[in-house]
Amino acid sequence: MLEDTEQEEALATHLHCPCGNSSDAFALYPDGHGYCFSHACKNEKKRFSNSELTKELQEMLEQYGVGVIDKEEEDTSEESTEEFSSSVSLNKGTFSEISKRKITRDTCKLFNVTLNIQDGVELSHYYPYYNAEGQHVANKVRGRAKSFKWEGSSKGTVLFGQQAFGSSSARAVTLVEGELDALSTYQLLGSRYPVVSIKGGAGNALKDCKNNYNFLNSFKEIVICFDRDESGILAANQVSKLFPNKSKVVTLDEGKDPSDYLMENRSADFTRRWYAAERYTPANIVRGEDLLERLLKQPTPDSLTLPWDGLQDLTYGIRKGEMWTLTSGSGMGKTQVLRELAFHIQQHTEDNIGLLFLEEPLEDAARGMMSLSAGKPLHLPTTEYTQEEWDNSFEDTLATGRYVFFDSFGSNDIDTIIDTIKYMRHACDCRYIFLDHISILVSDQSAGDERKALDEIATKLKTLTIELDIWLGMVSHSKRPAGKPHEEGGQTSLSELRGTAGIGQLSNMVIGLERNGQDTDLYRRNVTLIRVLKNRFSGLTGPACYLHYDRDTGRLTQIDDPATDTDTETEDFDEVL
Repeated sequence: MLEDTEQEEALATHLHCPCGNSSDAFALYPDGHGYCFSHACKNEKKRFSNSELTKELQEMLEQYGVGVIDKEEEDTSEESTEEFSSSVSLNKGTFSEISKRKITRDTCKLFNVTLNIQDGVELSHYYPYYNAEGQHVANKVRGRAKSFKWEGSSKGTVLFGQQAFGSSSARAVTLVEGELDALSTYQLLGSRYPVVSIKGGAGNALKDCKNNYNFLNSFKEIVICFDRDESGILAANQVSKLFPNKSKVVTLDEGKDPSDYLMENRSADFTRRWYAAERYTPANIVRGEDLLERLLKQPTPDSLTLPWDGLQDLTYGIRKGEMWTLTSGSGMGKTQVLRELAFHIQQHTEDNIGLLFLEEPLEDAARGMMSLSAGKPLHLPTTEYTQEEWDNSFEDTLATGRYVFFDSFGSNDIDTIIDTIKYMRHACDCRYIFLDHISILVSDQSAGDERKALDEIATKLKTLTIELDIWLGMVSHSKRPAGKPHEEGGQTSLSELRGTAGIGQLSNMVIGLERNGQDTDLYRRNVTLIRVLKNRFSGLTGPACYLHYDRDTGRLTQIDDPATDTDTETEDFDEVL
């Protein structure tokens, strides 16, 4: 015999049983299971798959918003969500209070949550989801037995509730685990502060926050209020690291969520906990006495070996948390050196790479990276190549998903650059950033203002490399020297960094490029001397190596002695870069 609670929850009777043993003894329940009262039926409390359901049963499921799980795909977790695309109208149900949860009608209306109520019974909730353009594209439907399904497609949707607070001027936004928690938290906080929810549970919190980084980052504080269980604590820690200077974490009673606090009339307790939320503190404090084993295993910081041995010998490679500056006169090949380094990083790490090439259009920057893989300068109109070569070079570089470009040719302000670098790091997982060049950020200022601005910019960028734990390689133009110009092979120095000494002081490494673009020998005209001007890591400075540019391959390679290695003639380096 059925339990009384099950009898009360039956949606309908006198339905055909999918097994064919009865024409009127099948009862359908809100979680999608059915029970046949016929003695001939052996399918007691069976969950029927969609393929087993009669047309009549399918219509009943649609009417009552019940999700049925295929036996082969049944999810035994506490909360199961089935997603499918549907052409059915998303504007369903009516605005009403959710009485059992003490959610008011006004709160539901603000979040655009509607209910399917039949004969005074709440059969389902419709939680609306919107895309980035503010269009209602999906509903998350909750049945009475905590069954879930999607109407429409959740792909590309923003956080639940985001559409209600998109233009909010509030200082803080609260982030919770579920839709009911969002409604409850909003009321617990006096219906005054923005509250949004991740859409896929604690396990998808980091992904959801990355996809909606700009919205969350627009607030000065992000208050994370997840369940105090293993998955909730882990998710809160991950999201906090995404917004390290803004995150605060609310500590709830174990086993309680915001909905529980509202139903238990504990608004004052919840509000106290919300205001007492602790700022995220990275778990990276280590006592000196505990470092012995780490020091023995790793005598030097992790570093990436450089593509040129001479430069590697002086610098010991590049390390995250450092800022490197390349300097020279015009046309010395600084951009090409950056491209070579970026391609090398792609080939030898799994980290993503951010490229802010402010002095050339995005298309040129992209073709420049492809050229390194193709082994020929694809950006030159005289270069011949096959479609297969083009396709292969694209697949080997841009199609890997490892490069993230900043599409803003010309003058930009430092705040935009800072925000872009933060986005590249947090949302795109870029650990190596290239900026070409810093001088363009102050190109419209007078000499006095320029020096001050460059000092401020260098300080901000240096702070950013440490804060984000990234390697930043940037270009800074040199001032014209008193003697021989750099373009004619004049020696570079720290004192010639354009505008200010601050860049040299703050950089971990300063590297000068020297090339005599007027040399009568065509081969030597394409040879660049790499000189280390400052080396905070090892202190080693001076000439590092010579690099030769091959016009046919578009690549820079180290050579031993430019005075004797004159077998090969190439066209002017200046024309290429």
